[in-house]
Amino acid sequence: MTLKIPKRIARTLISSLKGGVVPRIGLPYITVGRKNEIDALLHDVEVIADGGASFRFIVGRYGSGKSFLLQTLRNYVMERGFVVVDADLSPERRLQGTKGQGLATYRELVRNMATKTRPEGGALPLILDRWISEIQQQVVTETGLALNDGRLDGLVEQKIGQVIHALNEMVHGFDFARLLTLYYRSYRQGDEATKAKVIQWFRGEFHTKTEARQELGVNIIISDEDWYEYLKIFALFLKQAGYAGLLVCIDELVNIYKIPHAITRQYNYEKILTMYNDTLQGKAHYLGIIMGGTPQCMEDPRRGVYSYEALRSRLAEGHFGGEHKDLLAPVIRLQPLTSDEMLVLVEKLAEIHGVLYGYDPKVTQEDLVAFIRIEFQRIGADSHITPREVIRDFIEVLDILYQHPELTVEGLLHSDSFQYAKNAVEGEETAPEFAEFTV
Repeated sequence: MTLKIPKRIARTLISSLKGGVVPRIGLPYITVGRKNEIDALLHDVEVIADGGASFRFIVGRYGSGKSFLLQTLRNYVMERGFVVVDADLSPERRLQGTKGQGLATYRELVRNMATKTRPEGGALPLILDRWISEIQQQVVTETGLALNDGRLDGLVEQKIGQVIHALNEMVHGFDFARLLTLYYRSYRQGDEATKAKVIQWFRGEFHTKTEARQELGVNIIISDEDWYEYLKIFALFLKQAGYAGLLVCIDELVNIYKIPHAITRQYNYEKILTMYNDTLQGKAHYLGIIMGGTPQCMEDPRRGVYSYEALRSRLAEGHFGGEHKDLLAPVIRLQPLTSDEMLVLVEKLAEIHGVLYGYDPKVTQEDLVAFIRIEFQRIGADSHITPREVIRDFIEVLDILYQHPELTVEGLLHSDSFQYAKNAVEGEETAPEFAEFTV
């Protein structure tokens, strides 16, 4: 049976996967395996929706599927009414820094704020406008007033005050609530310029308190030291605004491991400890945090997360797990996909490739089995093969076959050049130690 998939999504999937990155759309068409890991993370989602909080690390080699798992979960929770913010760490984006690197991460997170109706990000204005519109409608329903009735403004503002009252008890909550009220007044007056400035403030884009005071009349800005506090406020506000909660996804934790200065690394690990403790001690609500990294950036005793003793003692595995993986532990270590799971994946890719280029794939089940067998027979494949490598190899095979119809799958797989590449020794990481990837 031919796979039914829009060509636009097929194009995004093939081009993204061939380039080694995780597509933002179409993931259900290629999702295989990871059922146990997804089930464990979905348990966290239920906890968050009930007013709790969670913190998880997703650990795996380059190309093992960390980012794919994060994106899959991201899409799922948006369907459940969650708001998702995500960012990749980099030399310019950390959790803490002396040159605004923590604030840069916050800005990236808020810029990528996504909902079911705005999955590509940039959803903050939509969220605020939707919230105000719903409150207006509630007041109209309760009072019978018309939208142009002058008495409506005061009643709506009073209702807004009731909704955001809980924020006042949080650190910086009063100022956050004040900006929400200012946004409503600008919304009501059609003052798009002031609305844009309030959005700018929420995004952490004011550089000085003087600038914020002149533009908005507030004496505080979001800074490198307190940006995480505002994520906690956002989580509580979003619940008040009708969403299920906030999920924060931070990938490429290796960029903290790569920081050359030990003290700077320790400050970043201290920030992780603060976030971890908050979620487990009940200091955060409707908030989930997931961080992705490699085994080395987690476990290296000199530079990794475990070099910070307070984190190592909390995150290290216990003595009784052994071969039985505890998926309810804070750290989820991704296991390689099996050959059967990879076979299902390449079968899906063959169908998608055919949809994209408008042809009936001539690869047979025997061809797919032969391809997977060759991939898994490589030296070191039992422990080092990754989905990214297999996917890129297979898309390359499909592209060559499409461009050269005279070739057969069997002939290509057994060609000298292909065999040479497959027989190469790959006993170490396929990516350089400090290379940056997104899958």
